[in-house]
Amino acid sequence: MALIGGSGLESLLEGVQPLRIGTPYGPIKLQIGRIAETEVIYLPRHGEKHTVPPHRINYRGNASALKTMGVRRTIATNAVGSLNPDIGPSKLLVPLDVLDFTRSRPSTMYEGNPVVHVDMSQPFCPELREVLLEAGRQERVDIRDGGVIGCMEGPRFETPAEIKMLQHLGADLVGMTTMPEAVLFREMEICYATLAYVSNMAAGMQAKITTSEVTAVGEKVLRIVRRVLAKAIPGIPMEPSCECGRALRQATV
Repeated sequence: MALIGGSGLESLLEGVQPLRIGTPYGPIKLQIGRIAETEVIYLPRHGEKHTVPPHRINYRGNASALKTMGVRRTIATNAVGSLNPDIGPSKLLVPLDVLDFTRSRPSTMYEGNPVVHVDMSQPFCPELREVLLEAGRQERVDIRDGGVIGCMEGPRFETPAEIKMLQHLGADLVGMTTMPEAVLFREMEICYATLAYVSNMAAGMQAKITTSEVTAVGEKVLRIVRRVLAKAIPGIPMEPSCECGRALRQATV
């Protein structure tokens, strides 16, 4: 089991030990510990001190390292902006779909032979999504089921025109890290779902966006995110009933 997120989530783990895993894409630093009786590998997406911008994250190295460690299930967290007036700051969601507008990031583990066309009809693992939603219900936390994330290149925030475009395409949220992460984990046949929290309204829906605002909201909602994850992770079934672990069976040419 793996958990991907920003600073503050590592406090969920007990008995934490650092790890350094070699991959074809470079070394990856991880932490390993336990949540209740579940062994969890924690991956700080932006580095230990949040020094890596979203467009420079070693997404392929991260996926490769967790595969090497034998991880089969991964829950991520994402700070996102809201494009929907009904979804305000501090709201939690378990997204259902994603629009990919990234452009400079390696987007596949399969650059040559074999040629792989992985199915993304369900970008997020349905079993993990239900585990997160059920954890929210048990903790009496209001978590919205569904929503579409528009993933942008970053590291800048979006323009109002870009936000209008995403709204017309059906996005509810905007972020910078869901892709290609979700695709790479599917190609590695690792279950993947994300718990998103709204840190701000998107460009054009508020006067301006500042990193201090995003950070402040994140710190406020992190306590609730930790509660949900602490309930969800021990409740993940040992044996998956989804198709994520068989994603390549009908994907290879």
